[in-house]
Amino acid sequence: MQLIDYSDSFLSVVPAFLALALAIITRRVLLSLGIGVLVGVFMLVGGAPLDAAAQLKSMAVSLIWDGNDWSLGKLKILIFLLLLGIFTSLLTYSGSNQAFADWAKQHIKDQRGAKMLTACLVFVTFIDDYFHSLAVGAIARPVTDKFKVSRAKLAYILDSTAAPMCVLMPVSSWGASIIATLSGLLVTYHITGYTPMGLFVSMSLMNYYALFALLMVFTVAYFSFDIGSMAELERAARESEAGDSTESSHGQGRVYALIIPVLVLIFSTIAAMLYTGAQALDSFSLLGAFENTDVNTSLVFGGVCGVSAVLLCTIGTIAGKDYPHAVFQGMKSMIGAITILILAWLISIVVSDMHTGEYLSKLVAGNINPALLPAILFLLGSVMAFATGTSWGTFGIMLPIAAAMAVKVDPSLTVPCMSAVMAGAVCGDHCSPISDTTILSSTGAHCNHIDHVTSQLPYALTVAASATVGYLALGFTQSALLGFIVSGIAMFGLILLLKNKQNRPA
Repeated sequence: MQLIDYSDSFLSVVPAFLALALAIITRRVLLSLGIGVLVGVFMLVGGAPLDAAAQLKSMAVSLIWDGNDWSLGKLKILIFLLLLGIFTSLLTYSGSNQAFADWAKQHIKDQRGAKMLTACLVFVTFIDDYFHSLAVGAIARPVTDKFKVSRAKLAYILDSTAAPMCVLMPVSSWGASIIATLSGLLVTYHITGYTPMGLFVSMSLMNYYALFALLMVFTVAYFSFDIGSMAELERAARESEAGDSTESSHGQGRVYALIIPVLVLIFSTIAAMLYTGAQALDSFSLLGAFENTDVNTSLVFGGVCGVSAVLLCTIGTIAGKDYPHAVFQGMKSMIGAITILILAWLISIVVSDMHTGEYLSKLVAGNINPALLPAILFLLGSVMAFATGTSWGTFGIMLPIAAAMAVKVDPSLTVPCMSAVMAGAVCGDHCSPISDTTILSSTGAHCNHIDHVTSQLPYALTVAASATVGYLALGFTQSALLGFIVSGIAMFGLILLLKNKQNRPA
């Protein structure tokens, strides 16, 4: 079947932006994504119903079959979600979540402590954004519920620490993948003076969005800086009688029954990542192992180990007849997230077949001032990641384009331009309701997905505006430090402006 080529047409953005607009307007994510997928499929085949049905079937099969062999990466993510649902359900039924919350209440005295604890956990779980959003959500949710922190605030902290930290750390699934990509770009475009690791570090220092997104999270957590819909959601949580928690326990939990399984989950996942990565190496190296790791297999292995640890630690605290019910409820709790994720993957295939990324990248072609390139590429990367819902896809499309443009126009802007692409990819990912990281952060926090998207958006846009100003300064001065300072000043000014506006009487 021959698909229609939309690479040179503005129509290539229709399915993605239709799904995004409907999700925000109707707040019905499944319906919006489904419509986006169907519209895209019909556009690709020219409107023929039978061809559309065949194309939709082909797209669904491609999630697990690449044409020559089984491709089980996405299936393993779904299995990990089910395992994590079982994991958290068993902790809840055993009373371990409540026991940890009671323990935390004795040591964490207020909301600020609960939010800072959640934010600081990223320094332990930065190896993968999926893992961080789901695992930290399971750990922190009973604590933030206890202190009446809204689920939207928890989802924001999870989401805005996950990708920014992962993209800055070389020893993470993101960092290793980016370093591998950079290695090829250094050769292809004859970029000298850098090793792949050195180039990654230099780019990370200019990743203003990721750096200031992390700073914004800690500002919000420490100072309770609530703007937009977040202020309303936080107010509703504070006025509730017992926080937002809807979880109930069926046993007398123990604190160690939560801590030990969580540690087993974290360390078994890390061990599996190192092991699977080492299989592809002749001689072991930490960076090489993370560069070649099989993240999805490692997550499943860690999930199995975590569930096993929960079962061992909760013996005697859950009645035998309650185990099957706890397992079923845990799996059931993940059905919504799994459905959204599958539809997000399908619309990602539609976006790829529509050549949305290629069309958007062509928008920067033409005669422009080279000094504007970092800011333009940051904004374009943001739009592309927002439309496609994937940071990694944006990296794959935009990093080669940024390198090619910079080498041709002004080689001294090569690193700033590629840094801007990385920053834009994370920014767009944060703003997009079809991003898998955004979906999993909502899942980890047990938060309404659109509540999470709309409450996070003002913070993401504030940081994005600050980063844009920083990239303008970087482009014109080629000083990374000055760009960082300008971004910081811009963000500080915007925070003061928004805070004064929030405190102003209606």
